[in-house]
Amino acid sequence: MQSHPKRDIRKRNALARAIRSVIAIAAAILFICLSPRASKAQFSGPALGTTAPINLPVTPTTDPAILYPANRDIVLEQGDLLVVHVYGAADYQPEARVSLDGTIQLPLIGSLHVDGLTLPQTENLIAERLSAAGMYRNPQVSIQVTEAPNQAVTISGEMHGVIPVTGQKRLFDVLSAAGGLPATASHLITINRPGVAQPIIVDLGTDPAKSEHANVPVFPRDTIVVSRVGVIYLLGAFKNQGAIPLQQNSPLTLMQAASLGGGMGFEGKLDEMRVIRTVGYDRKVLDINVKKVMQGKTPDPILQADDIVLLPTSAMKAAIKSGGLATLSSIGSVLILAFR
Repeated sequence: MQSHPKRDIRKRNALARAIRSVIAIAAAILFICLSPRASKAQFSGPALGTTAPINLPVTPTTDPAILYPANRDIVLEQGDLLVVHVYGAADYQPEARVSLDGTIQLPLIGSLHVDGLTLPQTENLIAERLSAAGMYRNPQVSIQVTEAPNQAVTISGEMHGVIPVTGQKRLFDVLSAAGGLPATASHLITINRPGVAQPIIVDLGTDPAKSEHANVPVFPRDTIVVSRVGVIYLLGAFKNQGAIPLQQNSPLTLMQAASLGGGMGFEGKLDEMRVIRTVGYDRKVLDINVKKVMQGKTPDPILQADDIVLLPTSAMKAAIKSGGLATLSSIGSVLILAFR
């Protein structure tokens, strides 16, 4: 049976039109994927300019009267265990614990309210009571604190611990007793002290020669807060995604962060990079054209703690990088050969 030439021509024309349609659709998809205005990531929140105010740095405390206060006497509190000694009277060495109502019970003189008194004040009070009772003449009283559950410094944040402190200790001694600063700890230390209205901010710095100025005294009931050093997060078309800690002694720019992340991939949309920045309780967006930064046309922005650097991925470039376009071309070639 012979084929009709006109029918064969119509089949070839229909196949040619189908192939042209497929090519046109593929070209349109390619144009949309490569278009710089396509597939912009969305974020709920207004965009920030490069000069917008961001999280302001904490100002270290510089007042010497606050950083280096005068020595303080030990103040008795609830739960302290005391041993009373009277010089020359070996038979009078009572032991007493400060009760919840702030009193102690001593032989010969009864109940005394000592909560909030210093050791010299308590010693004078006991001596007066012993003299008034006619038990001793001009007694010399000394008190030994054997247990002081409240005479301690609390450390929180990146470090945790309760360090006993009698009288006072230095900041470095307390931090060392708690195990030393971890790598994730900030060098800005906050001390919350009863009786001081504002938190005390101490900058440990990075110069060992100047560390003596940061070794301030700490007292019982102080709370030392060791905050975490800031990190920035790389997401999207970076070779290595994840968190990068900020250095204590130098700022971190966008190009430096990209380098630490292994560089930006071919599939990244360089003109659509954005930095998501936390300002107070709000999150804002900084649109950055990395091409202009790499060409030196715009400054290399300095990143802030908790910044999220997002480099969107182009679907078509990702397909090209992974060999998807070659696979699509191979399938198209097989289809053309099958209809011949």
